[in-house]
Amino acid sequence: MNSYSIVVPVAIATVFAANPAISATATEIETLKKDIRSMQKRYDSQVSELEDALKGLQQTSALSTSKATIYDNSFNPSIGVILNGHFKNYSAAENELPGFAVGHEGERSREGLAVDHTELTMSANIDDIFFGSTTIAIAEHEGETEVELEEAFVQTSAGAGLPDGLTVKAGRALWTLGYLNEHHVHTDDFADRPLPYRVFLDGAYNDDGVEASYVLPTDVYAEVGGGIFRGDDFPFGEAGGDNLATWSAYARTGADIGDNQSFRVGTSLLSGEAQGERLSNEELVSFTGDTDLYVIDGRYTWAPTGNASQKEVIVQAEYFWRQEDGLYEDIDAATGAVALNEKSNGWYLQSVYKFQPQWRVGIRYSQLHAASTPVGLIGSALDADGHDPKTYSAMLDWTNSEFSRIRLQLNQEDIGPDETDNQVIVQYTMSLGAHATHKY
Repeated sequence: MNSYSIVVPVAIATVFAANPAISATATEIETLKKDIRSMQKRYDSQVSELEDALKGLQQTSALSTSKATIYDNSFNPSIGVILNGHFKNYSAAENELPGFAVGHEGERSREGLAVDHTELTMSANIDDIFFGSTTIAIAEHEGETEVELEEAFVQTSAGAGLPDGLTVKAGRALWTLGYLNEHHVHTDDFADRPLPYRVFLDGAYNDDGVEASYVLPTDVYAEVGGGIFRGDDFPFGEAGGDNLATWSAYARTGADIGDNQSFRVGTSLLSGEAQGERLSNEELVSFTGDTDLYVIDGRYTWAPTGNASQKEVIVQAEYFWRQEDGLYEDIDAATGAVALNEKSNGWYLQSVYKFQPQWRVGIRYSQLHAASTPVGLIGSALDADGHDPKTYSAMLDWTNSEFSRIRLQLNQEDIGPDETDNQVIVQYTMSLGAHATHKY
């Protein structure tokens, strides 16, 4: 018998006993007992249903616990695809930079509608010590689809047992050099890279090698590092062979200024033995010798309202200084090898203003200063003819989310004496799946 069947009759009897004035006929009492028995049956039925439901939940929980195991997914690879496409229109039939020999990535891309640089990226923690990432780039050049292994590296994690602040990366990567080099092109603020990157690095330097970086234990951010590389990538060509013929070193620092401003400045050196073919004014040239490239970079950000997602101003600049000591030869012109020990430089300055959460506008100026032309190369494809190329750029982009962006850009390139190339670029950049957080 449950507590309900005991408590209710006792309560009724108590009430009648305590109040003799209360009286009832036998019929009324019998009716009251029937009502009580009916309430008891409903109560017992509800309790039984609740007990059955509880038993079912317990059985389901036991079954799930015995048959299902949940694993930590931190080691599952994050996979993402970056889609880039554009429409480009040029006013000049050719776009060559006099006085400079560039790689094919540094050339002006094809006109009209085209699928541009597409990236497939996979990255994950390998275990508690290592992290790994691979990026495969697919692009079309001169009518042929090219597949390039852009990055494939492993990097130590915090649990690797190295001193605090020390990280080692090995494989193929966009190495630390200046500001833009270690960034993928789809994260750039403009649809194309500035002139110094096109000429001195063929877009970016991503050779095979190993790099170590160390964040100093200081109150402000300070980092130093360097690497040793095979020397197969532009501007070194195939000088490396089986040797480690190229090396780099860098240092940079940065800090917050109050609550809504920050800055970062750095300096880098890339040095090695060059031996490879390049293009200049559609003519094949070669250089064999030593190449030293120095880069100074700076970046400043300001959030006027204190919230960078609403309004933000970014000012960024890099200066390149290159010295080459070796032999240049214009192969197509059959000029013969000519000794060259000259310096060239280039720089760019850009500013981007986010005036609404989804809208930004930007301007950029970039310029190159060619080396003096040796007598044996005057009149060849490497003759700058006293001209220093420059480009004026303006852009407007709309970002619907961190996964999609559409951009309009206008360029005016002063590519030669009395020769200007006016360019219109419409670009879209879309991200499918997981993608890494963009670097500062």
